[in-house]
Amino acid sequence: MKAMVLFDQRKYLPTSDELPCSDDTPVDNEDQNFLPNFLLFLLELIWSQRHDWYFAVDMGVYHATGKSTTVPVIPDGFLSLGVPRRKNNKSRRSYVVWEENDIVPIWTLEMVSHTPGGEYNEKLEIYQKLGVLYYLIYNPDYYKRDNHQAFEIYKLVDGVYQLQSGEPFWMAEIGLGIGRKDHNLNGISRELLYWYDERGTRYLSADEIAEIEKQRADSEKLRAERLAQRLRELGENPDDL
Repeated sequence: MKAMVLFDQRKYLPTSDELPCSDDTPVDNEDQNFLPNFLLFLLELIWSQRHDWYFAVDMGVYHATGKSTTVPVIPDGFLSLGVPRRKNNKSRRSYVVWEENDIVPIWTLEMVSHTPGGEYNEKLEIYQKLGVLYYLIYNPDYYKRDNHQAFEIYKLVDGVYQLQSGEPFWMAEIGLGIGRKDHNLNGISRELLYWYDERGTRYLSADEIAEIEKQRADSEKLRAERLAQRLRELGENPDDL
């Protein structure tokens, strides 16, 4: 009787060093880079004390559920939980699922641009098969063309994506909500994607926090100046107090 030979597929999977980081396809507009990076910078503020998450922008996700392990899917942005911020204390060139303890992204973002990129069909099917729990399609400019909503978030339920309702939308498994908000950033007014807490309160960006702190400092300075002026009117020297 011949002994059973077990086939270990992992031995034949390419390593991250052998795989390119992306397909080098240029983005269609600046928001495709700016908005995912804005979410990343927000997350670095919100989870500054955590090291068990990874957020990437325009990075190849290599997986074994497609036709080829050497062909990645490249979200505009994605979030994984339960993985180190830096792998082996180095920056990742790509996200290779079989080198991440088979942890797939829990959330992906696709932004629809002038050139449709299969966000509502091919990409949706890939993320569904891969097992991505939440999939956000952001389409502020071409949603009427595509007969969709500008903001659509899908949740994987029994292996099938179901369109969710409500905004900001709370994702309990992640511990974050996601939604839109108009904001004047550095003198430029634009709609941005933001993270929210469970109460629906928007997390502030670094520039907003800095502005609040500046206003608080200016208010304290004005209060001190008024107090000093009042003391002088009463014949007191504020410097002697």
